[in-house]
Amino acid sequence: MIDTIFSYLNFIDDILWGYICVPIVIILGLYFTILFRFAQFLKFKLILKTFAEFTCFKKDNYNIRGITPLRAFFTSLGGCIGVGNIIAVCTAVQIGGPGAIFWMWIAAFFGMLIKYSEVYLGIKFRIANKLGGFDGGPMFYLQKIFKSRYIPNLFAFLMVIYGAEIYIFNVITNTISINWGFSKYMVIFITLSLIIYTSIGGVDRVGKICSTLIPFFLVLYTLMALTVLFMHGDKILSTLHVIFVSAFSGHAAVGGFLGSSVLLSMSQGVARAAYSGDIGTGFAPIIHAESCEIEPAKQARLAIFGIFLDTFLICTLSTLLLVVTDIWHQNIPASMLIQTVLGQHFPMMEIFMPLFIYLLGYTTLVSFFFVGLKCAKFLFPTKGQIFYYCFAITVFTIFSFVEPNYVLLVMSIAGACLLLINVFGIYRLRKEISI
Repeated sequence: MIDTIFSYLNFIDDILWGYICVPIVIILGLYFTILFRFAQFLKFKLILKTFAEFTCFKKDNYNIRGITPLRAFFTSLGGCIGVGNIIAVCTAVQIGGPGAIFWMWIAAFFGMLIKYSEVYLGIKFRIANKLGGFDGGPMFYLQKIFKSRYIPNLFAFLMVIYGAEIYIFNVITNTISINWGFSKYMVIFITLSLIIYTSIGGVDRVGKICSTLIPFFLVLYTLMALTVLFMHGDKILSTLHVIFVSAFSGHAAVGGFLGSSVLLSMSQGVARAAYSGDIGTGFAPIIHAESCEIEPAKQARLAIFGIFLDTFLICTLSTLLLVVTDIWHQNIPASMLIQTVLGQHFPMMEIFMPLFIYLLGYTTLVSFFFVGLKCAKFLFPTKGQIFYYCFAITVFTIFSFVEPNYVLLVMSIAGACLLLINVFGIYRLRKEISI
């Protein structure tokens, strides 16, 4: 029964990403790239300069509402950097072959300006709230297009579902319980308690946690991955050859698809790029809208830098690790691939890696939970928070015992629906955006 249901969901996911979302992301991203004259490439120096300026920003020097621009950036990045870069990308490579990373690069490059645009609109059309911060995101700028709140409410409803990041919760609870032998129920209880504790502190507490853990992960994982790649330096060129050949000839490891394996590789690459980098789903503008920065363009530049770190750095390193060690097509669960690779080169990875994944998953969970909570409040201002806590606790617990690939499928479909609604709004409001 369950397998039958998920076979239909897989069919829907194939249609949504393979035939609708992939063309939309590429075409709209190409349109914005031409419209803004390849700004993601030609203005990258300015993007780095903006990031450097924000590292010196001290909110205590100003009497302003909202959180610091960098804290908003790392809170948003907390929803991108982590398990998606280590495990979801492994799933993409296992299903679509090594060529999936090539299509991730393509989607990320063009998607940079889609994400820039949604963050820009999120800042431009946000409103001040009673908590000393801001409310913003697609729910608000979609109201500039539609006279009724039906579409904004539909988006918020889908984001409530998407905000309960059941895939990440499933991965980290399974990782800890399997590797350390802890009771799964105990891991679920502790994780839920940590999520609720953090969410009660609002965006400021979420931002503090993400601003501490994410930079640490970026540096440590990059150094470890580069060490392994250096040890296999003679295989780098052949690895890149495999990636490019696979991208255009098809090299799927498992499964079938509604068409050629090239289309499967494209679908997996674009879908995972959108999921891992949060391209077009509307998650990022809700968080970035909390920034105290008043210039939409300055805050939105950080979104471009975030995709660079997420896809072109971390996802690329993960894929190279899989292919250079020739482990990607072995019959190993996606959640164990990177751990297996690093375990061949570093000691005690069976202890360190689960903790690593747990902390990264935790930053993703609290970031998404915060967004889902805001959308629940948008739908039900008085009882939305209580409703969301009950909903999240229920689905987190239930989906902890479901096959991870099935859980990722649910998130993938929800993300596709959010993307379709959001990119329509971005395109309609394109004249409101400048760079």
